[in-house]
Amino acid sequence: MNRPFALIAAAVAGLTAVAGCSFRGAESLPLPGGPNLGGHPYEVSIDFANVLDLVPHSVVKVNDVSIGEVTGIRLDGWHARVTCKVRGDVALPDNAIATVSQTSLLGEKFVALARPAQEPAEGRLAQGDLIPLSRTSRSTEVEEVLSALSALLNGGGIEQISTITHELNAALDGRTDTIRDVLHRVDTFVGTLDRHKDSINQAIAGIDRLTAKLADEKQTIAKTLDGAGPAIKILNQNRADLTKMLVSLSKFGDTATRVINASRDDLLANLRALQPILANLNRAGADLPNGFENLITFPFPSTANNLLRGDFANLHISLDLDLGDLEHNLLGGTALEGLAKQQEAMRDLIQPPNLTLPQTPPGVLPPAGLPGGGLPGGGLPSAPGGGLPGGDGQPGAPGGGQQPSNQPTDQPSGRPSGIRGLLPPLSSGPAGPLTGDAATGGHT
Repeated sequence: MNRPFALIAAAVAGLTAVAGCSFRGAESLPLPGGPNLGGHPYEVSIDFANVLDLVPHSVVKVNDVSIGEVTGIRLDGWHARVTCKVRGDVALPDNAIATVSQTSLLGEKFVALARPAQEPAEGRLAQGDLIPLSRTSRSTEVEEVLSALSALLNGGGIEQISTITHELNAALDGRTDTIRDVLHRVDTFVGTLDRHKDSINQAIAGIDRLTAKLADEKQTIAKTLDGAGPAIKILNQNRADLTKMLVSLSKFGDTATRVINASRDDLLANLRALQPILANLNRAGADLPNGFENLITFPFPSTANNLLRGDFANLHISLDLDLGDLEHNLLGGTALEGLAKQQEAMRDLIQPPNLTLPQTPPGVLPPAGLPGGGLPGGGLPSAPGGGLPGGDGQPGAPGGGQQPSNQPTDQPSGRPSGIRGLLPPLSSGPAGPLTGDAATGGHT
């Protein structure tokens, strides 16, 4: 029996000599059913902040397919570095990400490799490459979930849910319609915001541009604010005077309001009275400035400087003394114009007496004799043919001859005796009545 024991001891010694120092116990022995690494696997290193309970010989997977295994885990500074072997025919990008995941709720841990989700794939993962901490993560542990749930249930206010529910029921009791209307209004409001989201986005974009512009002008704004410091200091020093001025301005406003309210009617009346003046000024048009040109040289026109030329003078004067024109020019547009028109209307109402004045000068007889065939005051009837009775050589006398008269005459020979009609009768008897033009031309 010593010989078989010696053979076994020799075999163990031979295996130990062959393995050398690389034998680390049962951990170094390959496990049955592990991933197939193929003939040419390549090795990569992965840095994790926390590897949880990941152990060597754990599986490395891509899309839940085993492509390698963990060959070693060591501490590198304050993080863990995991060494993995991956099959040589598996192509992964150089910026691949790694995660420590779990097969099930209580399952084993494994390393999951995948393409980056936030950036495009670059290059290819090769022998000796390192996946840094920035591209590694880990899944949430069941212990962490249960611990957070325990904190929520014990000290997170869960015991107050009953109180919250009771208060909500008390607040909503009997107000169902109101709450429904509020929810409907909120839904309408949210829908309106959704329909105007483009305008809201444009407004936000405009605010962003304004903010960027203000940021670009930050130095100018800072200089402006620094320059405003002395001005603000001066305002602060004169604060009492400014306050007094504002109080006085308020009192002035109150006084002005009272004055305007009290004189409003008079002001409106003055404005209405001013309207005819402005209307007449507007009607005057260009005549007003032309009249101002002649105001300096009044009563002479603006061309008075052309009056004297050397040793002679040129002068032509036109005087318009028409009372109607003078009245219109001097009283037009004033209250006196209406008074003048009233006077004219009064003159039109008063009719002058219908008097007939003699057409011949006093003392001259009409060429055809006096009407009625007699001389005034003589009492002689006119002879047929228009002659005087008993006249010397006058036609119409009886017998055609001259009859001597014993009546004295008041006029010399050769003067017509009819002139006597122009004087008062000398006889004491009643004189005959005067008719026609002789009545108007003689004395009564």
